[in-house]
Order: sequence, then C-alpha cells, then structure tokens
Amino acid sequence: MTMHIKKCTLEDVEHLQEISYKTFYETFKDQNSQENMNAYLEKAFTVEQLEKELSNTSSRFFFIYFNHEIAGYLKVNTDDAQSEEMGEEALEIERIYISNNFQKQGLGKHLFNKALEIATNLNKKRIWLGVWEKNKNAIDFYRKQGFVQTGSHSFYMGDEEQIDFIMVKTLS
Repeated sequence: MTMHIKKCTLEDVEHLQEISYKTFYETFKDQNSQENMNAYLEKAFTVEQLEKELSNTSSRFFFIYFNHEIAGYLKVNTDDAQSEEMGEEALEIERIYISNNFQKQGLGKHLFNKALEIATNLNKKRIWLGVWEKNKNAIDFYRKQGFVQTGSHSFYMGDEEQIDFIMVKTLS
C-alpha cells in the first residue's frame, strides 16, 4: 500500500472536477435533496470555476493518492482567497474530502497534516475552516485536532440555507 500527496495544476482540472463531484455527492447526498445537490455541484465544480480557483495564487489544491489512485483532495486558501475575512495571519482549509471507498485509511489526517505544514511554512498564526453543523464526524475530528468553534456562517446548498460552524486552531 502506498500513499502520496501531489499538488494540483491546471492540467489536473478534469481529475479535480471528477473527485470533487464524487466526494461531495457521497458526503452529502443523504441529507440533501437531489435538486439542491445538483444546483450546488453544477455551480461549484464546473471546469471554468475550478480553473479560476486553480489559477488563484492564494489557493492551493492537493490530491492524495492511495495505491496510485486519487482517493481525495485538499484545498487551502490564504489572503483574499479565504471564504471569510480572517486576515493575513490565517490559513483556511476550505475542503478536505476522501472518497467513501478510501475512508478509514488515515488519509484525511494526512491531508490535514499537509495543511498544517503549509500554514507553518507560511508563518500563519491560525488555521480555520467551516464545517456543516450536521457533520458530526468531521466536527469530532477537528475537535480532536485542537479546533474550537468560534462562530458560524451561512452556506447555500441550492436554495437551502445551511449553517457551517467556524472552527479555529491557534498555531504555536
């Protein structure tokens, strides 16, 4: 069994689109209507949207491979790419997703550690993220990593307003 992480480039956009659709759908399909899922997927994960995000120097994407197959991905943001105004001293983990058939292999922890490494290398003081209030497994994982809830914000899945908890970890 082998695992490695690779930074995504514009040439990876189709693979990024595929893993983005797959993992988001697997994660949230049971708690959302098909209409709202489709509306979100068709807005957030178009080739054009992903190319725009990949071209932003304040955003970085990484694939995690397990046995030479893309198992999931990470997206981190700094500066003005952050989805909330958190300042120059913060790094946002916008997405960590692992495909269902690769769950329970420790891959999410590897991606989380990659985000911590980036934050440390950039001398960030805080790392933060938004997590859906109903995603208990993710909330528990982040609490174990030292995150605390500091607020919340709205997230729109199609026409449905949902609440994401804002969770922050202070780096030493």
